[in-house]
Amino acid sequence: MARNKYPEETINQILTVALNLFIEKGYEQTSVQDIINELGGLTKGAIYHHFKSKEEIWQAVTDHMFKGIDEVLSPVRDDNGLTGREKLRKISRVSLDNPAQNELASAAPNLLRNPKLLAAQIENIIEKAVPVYIQPIIEQGMRDGSIRTDHPRELSEVLMILTNVWLNPAVIPASPETMLRKIRLFDEILKGLGLDLFDEQMFQRYEELLRLSAREVSKET
Repeated sequence: MARNKYPEETINQILTVALNLFIEKGYEQTSVQDIINELGGLTKGAIYHHFKSKEEIWQAVTDHMFKGIDEVLSPVRDDNGLTGREKLRKISRVSLDNPAQNELASAAPNLLRNPKLLAAQIENIIEKAVPVYIQPIIEQGMRDGSIRTDHPRELSEVLMILTNVWLNPAVIPASPETMLRKIRLFDEILKGLGLDLFDEQMFQRYEELLRLSAREVSKET
């Protein structure tokens, strides 16, 4: 493959290939040469022109992954026409409907065997998603009366950790049926906290993603 005329396209190709390899093989088991081999002729020198090391590629990959999340969450957080509870419900819906969820479900990564990717996800939750997006929304809900809590930071962390770790089959493997029971329980817990976030359309979307992930796992075994 000839070197791309536009550097940003070359960088995007490198990041896409690297992410797929990191998910499939794990960060430690992926070499720069593995990335080169999947790029169809791009030279090692061309890669090192943009990235000094595999660690730098990794950092760019995670920045690229979470940038997409920012683009989803920011407009919802800043929508002055919604209450805090409505914003949380909308975030849940748009996150599930994001086409990237299908791609991730199809990849069916095992994050317990890919601790660097799991750690990056948790770090992003604690350091960015919670303080920048979820906690401000919950605090708005406290002011407008749509959310009842005296612990906005803690509730924000609970929502994000349970959603992205406990309800993530890539972290805690489970059958679609088991995961759906967990999601129903999560819904009950939230309603007990005064947060009615889920509807049947969202449950159906969860089921679709879970069955897609299960099919990919069954292919591998």
